[in-house]
Amino acid sequence: MENKKKKAVAWWLLAGVIMIIIQTLLGGVTRLTGSGLSITKWNPLFGILPPLNAKQWNDAFEGYKQIGQFKYINSSFSLDDFKSIFFWEWLHRFWARMLGVVFVAGFVYFLVKKYFDRQMIRPFIVLFILGGLQGLIGWLMVKTGLNSEDIHVNYIALACHFVSAMILACYTLWFALQLLVPAENRVTNTGLSNFTIIIIIVLFVQLTYGAFMAGLKAAMAAHTWPDINGMYLPQTVFTNNLVHDDNIGALSINVHFMHRTIAYLLFTLLMFWFGATSRASRAPSASLLVKTRWWPFLLVWLQVILGIVTVLSSPYIVPGKFGTFELLAETHQLVAMFLLMSLVVNLYTVKRTASK
Repeated sequence: MENKKKKAVAWWLLAGVIMIIIQTLLGGVTRLTGSGLSITKWNPLFGILPPLNAKQWNDAFEGYKQIGQFKYINSSFSLDDFKSIFFWEWLHRFWARMLGVVFVAGFVYFLVKKYFDRQMIRPFIVLFILGGLQGLIGWLMVKTGLNSEDIHVNYIALACHFVSAMILACYTLWFALQLLVPAENRVTNTGLSNFTIIIIIVLFVQLTYGAFMAGLKAAMAAHTWPDINGMYLPQTVFTNNLVHDDNIGALSINVHFMHRTIAYLLFTLLMFWFGATSRASRAPSASLLVKTRWWPFLLVWLQVILGIVTVLSSPYIVPGKFGTFELLAETHQLVAMFLLMSLVVNLYTVKRTASK
């Protein structure tokens, strides 16, 4: 019975991971459709309902008219235009609330049914703290664009929001794996475990630069491959900061360069990692690793191809339309999340030391 209880909690946590991934994708759609600043107020409780009458819609639209995005980009918007972008931001926030409901409701249910043991108390505390912080970071990010000067949210704040979502997803997945994967299905290999940690760290850096790319809309700054606008090493790398600079054009090129360079590094590391898992997968307890080692290998190939195709499709962006580029960008983001989750699964599968 104890095993069944643990599995039930684990599957609930995995449902949460899936919801976090969907929430992140909705955030991507919100960004790609320019919808992120359409709701100018943070109302955690009553904001679950969209405007229900003409007065509420007009009040919401008036709030949007006060910010720079409306003044400098969307000043021609009608109320119907505003409603179309409002929908995506509202859905993004609605899904976040539903995510909270699923976690709280599940927690209460399993608590009443006595499915939890003492070892779960600390992970749950951390889980709820991370969830609350994610919501706070999201609103602080939105606030960076709610002024009369800026037309988008700050790209560094956007990266913080995305990375914190991935940390939450990884922690939730790890918690689920602790309950779901039997000890006998884990392999002890300190070197491979350390190698996996290094790759995950590099991947988080890559995800951060990917978020910078999204926030700066840097894909449009260099829509060629393998070169970057005819150069393999842009001159701006030597004259401008790789993270922040007043020259947005130069910054976009630098971020683009870093994102591609880290991608090549990550791909190379994962090819070596896959080779290293070949020997480890021969261990008697490696039945799970035999399967999971293939996930990062296949996903990184797909991710590299998607990255190249997405960049090459950027000249065909049509403002205000969700077209080929936007679909590819969303798929690129989804595969990046799958790659991260697959590495977390492998990190759990290959432990550093034998169990006492």
